[in-house]
Amino acid sequence: MDITEIKVRKLLSDGKLRGIVSITVDGVLAVHDIKIVQGEERLFVAMPSRRDDSGMFRDIVHPISSSSREDIESKILSAYRMELDRQAAENADRS
Repeated sequence: MDITEIKVRKLLSDGKLRGIVSITVDGVLAVHDIKIVQGEERLFVAMPSRRDDSGMFRDIVHPISSSSREDIESKILSAYRMELDRQAAENADRS
């Protein structure tokens, strides 16, 4: 499996939600509404989810293995940081 595209759709600075991302896998499958969340100790990636009948949130899409989760999270957080840097540079150029 290869993540062929990562789009940072939205960056946020208030609250724990820091961004919303979409990825494309192997050029054939898109996954939207992946959230970048500021946790107690670090940023983490939350997969798209919905609330079930009991009120619990359940992932709609998720990696099966922990190594796949780590790989996906690493790539998404790297793209997120690159987008933050790009926007900071763009804002500095405007000043």
